[in-house]
Amino acid sequence: MQNLKRHPVSQDIPRLHRGGFLILLAAMLWLAAPGLTRGQSAAAESTAATASAPADPQAQEILRKADQIRFPTEGFQVDISILSTKTDQSTEARKYQVLSKGNDKTVVIVTEPASERGQTMLMSGRELWVFLPSVSQPVRLSLAQRLTGQVANGDLARANFAGDYTPRILRTDSIEGEKYTVLELIAVDRSVTYPRVMYWVKQKNGYPHKAEFYSLSNRLLKTARYENFKLMAGKMRPTRLVMEDSIRAGEKSVLEYDAMKVRDIPDKFFTKEYLKKVD
Repeated sequence: MQNLKRHPVSQDIPRLHRGGFLILLAAMLWLAAPGLTRGQSAAAESTAATASAPADPQAQEILRKADQIRFPTEGFQVDISILSTKTDQSTEARKYQVLSKGNDKTVVIVTEPASERGQTMLMSGRELWVFLPSVSQPVRLSLAQRLTGQVANGDLARANFAGDYTPRILRTDSIEGEKYTVLELIAVDRSVTYPRVMYWVKQKNGYPHKAEFYSLSNRLLKTARYENFKLMAGKMRPTRLVMEDSIRAGEKSVLEYDAMKVRDIPDKFFTKEYLKKVD
């Protein structure tokens, strides 16, 4: 294996250990999933028609600015803690380190629990791969697969709404005296994490407020709230994301973002060949 000290960015990556079989099993189950039902196919056709509609420049600008508030456009690093609660009130805590560049290159590293420490996901474009200590080759994953609790792989690995969705302005809502632009986001293709998103953006400052995520059959899956705005990496950003299951009442995940900093990360770091050399 290549020495980590030779790579300026690799020093952030913990040593790989055993574990990761759950993600591998999830990948196999996803590949074996049944085809679309007739209702889902109809919904997919409707979604495709909306996505092919002419772009709305005003909606695109609102979405782009909200993206820039959530995350830097430059390369950056951030630590994410996730506490997931089930209906029986049992909890699961996990921690990740995320390194991202340009919203289409991301590495997600598991730092806790210890049994899965060093397990790594690589996103390049809309392709997602997981590197497991027990498997010699990386395993292809879906962005829509569940990572933990209410969090899908794509929620950590890819948060580029402007690049993944065609937006249109639906209406203006008033919430507690504040006005919000309500956007409907339609996925540009089926590789995107969610087929459809409803997104509330505060008109006064462009802050993201709330999002609703829908399935291909237009069923509400979960709702997310952006909270606790603080100065991070040069801008006021939401440091907490609360994701609540809309199907199983009481299940939710709370994501806490910390230690975000802008970094110059070489492009070669976001490749399968490079990550295979990490010991």
